[in-house]
Amino acid sequence: MAKVKKQPRPKALPPKGFRDYFGSEVTERKHMLDQIAAVYHRYGFEALESPAVETVEALGKFLPDVDRPNEGVFAWQDEDESWMALRYDLTAPLARVYAQHRNDLPTPYRRYAMGPVWRNEKPGPGRYRQFYQCDADTVGTASVAADAEICAMLSDTLEHVGIPRGDYVVRVNNRKVLNGVLEAMGLPEDASTRDDVLRTIDKFDKVGEAGVRQLLTKGRLDASGAYIDGVGLSEDQAEPVIAFLTSKAADVAQTFANLRGAVGASKIGAEGIAELEQIGDLLAAGGYGADRIEIDPSVVRGLGYYTGPVFEAELTFEIFDEKGQKRQFGSVSGGGRYDDLVKRFTGQPVPATGVSIGVDRLLAALREKGRIQSEATGPVVVTVMDKARMADYQAMVTELRNAGIRAEVYLGNPKNFGNQLKYADMRHSPVAIIQGGDEAERGVVQVKDLVLGAKIAQSATLEEWKAQPAQTEVPLADLVAEVRRILAGAEG
Repeated sequence: MAKVKKQPRPKALPPKGFRDYFGSEVTERKHMLDQIAAVYHRYGFEALESPAVETVEALGKFLPDVDRPNEGVFAWQDEDESWMALRYDLTAPLARVYAQHRNDLPTPYRRYAMGPVWRNEKPGPGRYRQFYQCDADTVGTASVAADAEICAMLSDTLEHVGIPRGDYVVRVNNRKVLNGVLEAMGLPEDASTRDDVLRTIDKFDKVGEAGVRQLLTKGRLDASGAYIDGVGLSEDQAEPVIAFLTSKAADVAQTFANLRGAVGASKIGAEGIAELEQIGDLLAAGGYGADRIEIDPSVVRGLGYYTGPVFEAELTFEIFDEKGQKRQFGSVSGGGRYDDLVKRFTGQPVPATGVSIGVDRLLAALREKGRIQSEATGPVVVTVMDKARMADYQAMVTELRNAGIRAEVYLGNPKNFGNQLKYADMRHSPVAIIQGGDEAERGVVQVKDLVLGAKIAQSATLEEWKAQPAQTEVPLADLVAEVRRILAGAEG
């Protein structure tokens, strides 16, 4: 008789590019989402929840430059052979929702959405296939006042969650200005060379002015020694791009003058500059100066996606990377105007603008600045000295919970009291409640301040320990008051 092959045990690992989040991380994220939502709501935006799954047809072209349904997104075929996929952002679902319900929605429609998104891309250090986004968008108005409002709201949001003025800047540019530059270069609108130029411009942050100039013309050697072919433009043709990318000056008036020189006689370029000037005037009227929001032509994000103003929030403080070298923290948010997305469904242009905040990046930034507690406070633990008196312990924990105090009864094996205190320590509990038979007869409880006890164990002298003992005895009637006193001291 043939032996039945033993099935191997599954590996206790998450899928590649995914991770688990435990108590304090989940609590921190929820707190930040609530803070961001409070600002969005204050600006008049309404919440929207849409499914995590959309049809591939509704999602349209995915973020990666491919057309196959199983690339860039996590997709599968339903029973009717139609393709569905997990959403890769929160904007594509908004376009579908607005197109479907536009007759029942106000115009403009202002919505915010928060939740996980999924990308079927190669994971890397700190780069996961599932992450959270917080979006706010205004659909149905072409007014640049909507773009200015988004920038102001982004600034207010960063400060509200704990990024002070001086540690961030919201940078604003306009895709129309870049279109004007392409016109000034003499490139036809449908020329493939335009795409090559756009891809080269997108590398400005990495290779700088000299690198972009080389890539636009003859080519360059990269850091590995490999030769990268250039676009093949002449030096004169490349000059408007360089003028555009380096047009930022010490004052905004000179920046606009430089941009006018870069776009030449282009009508679309002049329109983009006028929009930037209007955004600057609106923000200045609201009290948002260059210390918070600035015009910066070097912002070239989403070149194939955005149709007008674009913006990016960058954290300007320095951190140490994995090699121990200082670098700026970088971007935590971006957005812009996208007037063609809803058109896919309606056939008619529908103006829209919005912003997306990367929550995980923002949480990492706050941890770097020491503005988030790395460990959340656990519950008060009521220890069990006598299993026969479990009802008494449940009554204590109920009294604490009814007073708004997070608390639990120890539900493991109570035989070893030391293990109960170890459990409380693993739970980061601030207080342990102890009541044996003797205390029960006298109507008292022992309240152990675990935070103070840990400090005393580390460094206190005998005299200090006697002056401030970590465990006190109080009447059972004073249990809630004593726990509140200890918790208030720990928070202070």
